[in-house]
Amino acid sequence: MHYLGVDVGSVSTNIVLLDEEMDVVEKIYLRTKGSPIKAVQDGFKILKANYNDMKIGGVGTTGSGRHIASTLIGADAVKNEITAHAVAALEIDKDVKTIIEIGGQDSKIIILRNGVVSDFGMNTVCAAGTGSFIDRQAERLDIPIEEFGDYALESNTTVRIAGRCAVFAESDMIHKQQLGYNKSDIIRGLCDALVRNYLNNIGKGKEIIPKIFFQGGVAANRGIKKAFENALGYEVFVPEHYNVMGSIGAAIIGRESAEKLGMTKFKGLNLAESKFTSTSFECNDCTNRCEVVKINENNNDIGCFGDRCGKWSHKIAI
Repeated sequence: MHYLGVDVGSVSTNIVLLDEEMDVVEKIYLRTKGSPIKAVQDGFKILKANYNDMKIGGVGTTGSGRHIASTLIGADAVKNEITAHAVAALEIDKDVKTIIEIGGQDSKIIILRNGVVSDFGMNTVCAAGTGSFIDRQAERLDIPIEEFGDYALESNTTVRIAGRCAVFAESDMIHKQQLGYNKSDIIRGLCDALVRNYLNNIGKGKEIIPKIFFQGGVAANRGIKKAFENALGYEVFVPEHYNVMGSIGAAIIGRESAEKLGMTKFKGLNLAESKFTSTSFECNDCTNRCEVVKINENNNDIGCFGDRCGKWSHKIAI
């Protein structure tokens, strides 16, 4: 028996397949590109090609597109990113106390005590410190993103970079280049600035103690990891599957939900070939006037989401 986790975000869609021991059998990373339905289907095409005969015992979804993904695939559980990342980290190490998570478009901190989430913080407003911002700077400096963090480790001194705003940070970097600073020192200064910004905003007022996990795509940046260790005075651990931890947590939660129910709601891998369309309408039944999104599969309405009261989303079809 295997278990599936789907994390649909604004930048990437991540799909993982776990075995009975909760070990990763397959992980798929796809760019969402504003089309979450297509991203999920593309991922399922890969799964169908490689694992068509595999029995799936439970499925979970997470991420900003978790509700639409759940409607498409028939998920057993739909959970927010905070819960999914916490569950995945605790599956690896029960002693984790702090999770630093930085993805393509947002950043999070999750505080764990006695195996449960006791506090958390999120930043979804400013791009400074996120993966998309770092990608842009790597491209502007003509450095492969895989090597960006290594440049910071080559530096013997840091350059003060303004990190509170993505626009100001980029302007400051350009100014330091014009003053003749080398790339390594500038990149180290940027890593320090982004970590300083994270701790002063998202981490403000939070008790950050070891063991500390660093998750999300930015965890691949060794310069950021080192900057966190310097700022906190603690070792920061990057789990093996740092970039799909949300999907792993979703799969684990999906397994638990399916086992409680005694069955899975999963529709199967054949939905990779289905034709999906989405339309929206405004509900006029109250003053909220919610915009409700309706999903259609092969000319059959399969579900809705977007309403606050649950009137439409609780219906399988309209």
